[in-house]
Amino acid sequence: MTATVPLPDTEVAARIEASFAKQSFMTTLGAKLIRVGPGEVEIALPVSPQLCQQHGFVHAGAVSSIADSAAGYAALTTMPAGTGVLTAEFKINLLAPAAGERLVAKGRVVKAGRTLTLAMAEVFAVANGASKLCALLTATCMTIAGRDGVSD
Repeated sequence: MTATVPLPDTEVAARIEASFAKQSFMTTLGAKLIRVGPGEVEIALPVSPQLCQQHGFVHAGAVSSIADSAAGYAALTTMPAGTGVLTAEFKINLLAPAAGERLVAKGRVVKAGRTLTLAMAEVFAVANGASKLCALLTATCMTIAGRDGVSD
């Protein structure tokens, strides 16, 4: 078995940024990658009427999408070059209405493995400078070979 040499942080960030740029669904939502660190990723989503459900809150589908991407990309930061990530499963708890000017999904790795990585994401609704936790996602992410930086 060959030991994997971790990539320098700048290479990891560039890899995540390049992959995120390929995510047309994130572009459609208006989501932006705002921070990449070892085992951590943050994604911001400006709230717009097009993302809201019938009560004026951001739809759970949009909340789940940015949480899944934040957790998946956090997992990808721990994976070797030349691999990609796919979410094998996730569970989301919607804790409060997603209402405000923007949402911020903060993904982080809980435990990285060679094939499976457990990650989580907290989603905060930001209104008038105050953040409120509105969702918590846990995900099992799978390392896939030959798909450099591709994330679902």
